[in-house]
Amino acid sequence: MTALIICSMLILLVFAGTASADENYSEDIASEIRGFLLDDDWKFDFDDEKGIFRFGVNIDGKMKHVNYFMPVRDDSYTVYAISPVSGDIEDPLTMSAIADFICRANYGLRNGNFEVDMTDGEIRYKVFVDCDGVMPSREVIRGSIIIPAMMFERYSPGLLDVIFKGVSAAEAITKCEN
Repeated sequence: MTALIICSMLILLVFAGTASADENYSEDIASEIRGFLLDDDWKFDFDDEKGIFRFGVNIDGKMKHVNYFMPVRDDSYTVYAISPVSGDIEDPLTMSAIADFICRANYGLRNGNFEVDMTDGEIRYKVFVDCDGVMPSREVIRGSIIIPAMMFERYSPGLLDVIFKGVSAAEAITKCEN
């Protein structure tokens, strides 16, 4: 349990750093992302002061929708797809099962990972795109946005079973990956 608390604290510190309004962001990277979203007819909001895109994506399955939060920085951007369903922090057994499920889901993923905030139960998928010395192509931008939705489509049935039906993480992962 101590390891889970330390892990979640580190995640919070990293996320807090990525969302800081004090940091500058690359208008060129933001322009590339904006161009992709406009050309592909996405509905989105952009915070010019902080360099953050926000929008939602409909997905197949019971979860139906995930919300996106995309902070742009000087040499990178991060895509966070946030689940509308959270873990119940008052239920330590369920939170532990969610953490177990997420560790099992993350094992072997090649682009991005699931995260759970142990202080409020938020569940999200994160993709980091390093743009140091290079502008992201439309294909890279598309992939960084589509992959989190695909991961939620694949893993949300098991995640929901863990949260609402008390299914073990191992059983839920087997359901998602077979």
